[in-house]
Amino acid sequence: MFDLLPRFSHIALLLTVLAVFSVLAFAQPTSTSAINSGDTAWMLAASALVMLMTPALGFFYAGMVGKKNLLSLLMHSLVILCIASLLWVLIGYSLAFGPDIKGIIGGLDWAGLRGVGLQPFNLYAPGIPHLVFMIFQAKFAIITPALMIGAFVGRFRFPAFILFVILWSLLIYYPVAHWVWGAGGWIKSMGVLDFAGGLVVHVTAGISALACALIIGPRVNFRNGNGNGNNGSKNGNSNGNSSGSANGNGNNHSEEKPSSIPYIVLGTALLWFGWFGFNAGSALSASGLAANAFVVTNTAAAAGALTWMCATWFFNKRPSLVGMCVGAVVGLVAITPASGFIDNLSAIAIGIIAGLLSFAVVSWRIGSHIDDTLDVFAAHGVGGITGAILTGVFASTAVNPAGANGLIYGNAHLVLNQIFAVFAVALYAFIITAVILKGLGLFMNVREDRESQEKGLDLAQLGETAYGH
Repeated sequence: MFDLLPRFSHIALLLTVLAVFSVLAFAQPTSTSAINSGDTAWMLAASALVMLMTPALGFFYAGMVGKKNLLSLLMHSLVILCIASLLWVLIGYSLAFGPDIKGIIGGLDWAGLRGVGLQPFNLYAPGIPHLVFMIFQAKFAIITPALMIGAFVGRFRFPAFILFVILWSLLIYYPVAHWVWGAGGWIKSMGVLDFAGGLVVHVTAGISALACALIIGPRVNFRNGNGNGNNGSKNGNSNGNSSGSANGNGNNHSEEKPSSIPYIVLGTALLWFGWFGFNAGSALSASGLAANAFVVTNTAAAAGALTWMCATWFFNKRPSLVGMCVGAVVGLVAITPASGFIDNLSAIAIGIIAGLLSFAVVSWRIGSHIDDTLDVFAAHGVGGITGAILTGVFASTAVNPAGANGLIYGNAHLVLNQIFAVFAVALYAFIITAVILKGLGLFMNVREDRESQEKGLDLAQLGETAYGH
């Protein structure tokens, strides 16, 4: 009998091992069954598409400026790509999407991506790993501050610029992202619709760009469309306040011709391409909703491009390739908040309306004393505001049952909420941007001196030139 004990112990050990392996075998599919491989593959691709938009924006902007500031814009784009990526991993994602604190900001529970793993987080994206949702949202946090660099071409000192990007992300982008998209965010709780970032991305960047242009001031030798000098000779010790005398006299709002129109076209094409990931990816699944967002994105871009082409043709007696590129971007901006809630006919209307409004604002700005060098406010501020408000007009539950019907379907409440959200986000972005710039000006020179501006930031900051001369 005792001789059988070792045999029984071996059998018991074998059964135990088999039981453990059977539990593991059954447990493994259960832990990953919520992940949809098709959705995950699409979201990884969409994240890559949105990442491409930041260097594409650099080319779009670089082509519009003179040769002496071309490299600085590309440099600014890549620097933001790196800084915003690290900041997002360390603290940004947690502040934007972490457990809610009174509807204002996320907690620090996910700082350093602690607790953000391979399993889905059902409140945001139940079909994909939490890490995939995080990296997709990271690309939005990267491109948003990059949009602003077109407003202060050739005059922002590099150390101040780096600090500005960090503070702007911490104080503006992350809180607003939580308000609008975070679970428990106060704007989200109102039922405001922003499918892919009309408020979070374009209104914040566009309004902040206007604040930057006003506070940093115009370039040296800046001339408006009326031929008047525009306080171009601000001193190099600027703390954000306008000073100096008018400089120059001419009939052009910029002294520099575009360095490369092909760069502008290349940037536009890559932005248009990347925007499919930006908007369709915001469905967070490979679904019919993603398909709708994809198609209306293309429709609005085409409508915006043709609107600008016709407007330049009518007023300047010839169509403009650069104008057509700008119009396409405006159409893409305007459709961003609406892309998951409207149909194609509404997308055409949004592209045309945003195109006309932005063209009018650019025309006004050229004759003003505001040196928003590449008209970031007109393209992204006006485009984002227009798209956000018109989402409240054209939204339909036939397109997205999780959304709401807009004004044309008898729901005036939605458009009123959209208008309120636009006002709140715009006011917050403008005030905090001004505070950041004024605060930086107390401790450092924000603005490049006259000599550096005249030389160009490619040489002054980088010691490099685009074309070797």
